[in-house]
Amino acid sequence: MEKEIGVITHWFDKINVAVIKLNGSLKKGDKIKIMKGDIEFEETIDSMQIDHKNVDSAKKGDDVAIKLSEKTKEGALVYLVK
Repeated sequence: MEKEIGVITHWFDKINVAVIKLNGSLKKGDKIKIMKGDIEFEETIDSMQIDHKNVDSAKKGDDVAIKLSEKTKEGALVYLVK
């Protein structure tokens, strides 16, 4: 089961970091799926930051930065995989 929890608002290509505007909650260890057009992959959250500080969880309305193993684009949807 998948639930949409956010959208990627910024993509930092050189460091493979995405900023996600959350409309749900997210925590370390969660598995997410990134989807946009023909881009689709899953990732487990190892670490995330809010305002350059490491956090274990984030809530609706937060802008959270996570490092990804694959490239994505701004506007990609983020789903929580259960």
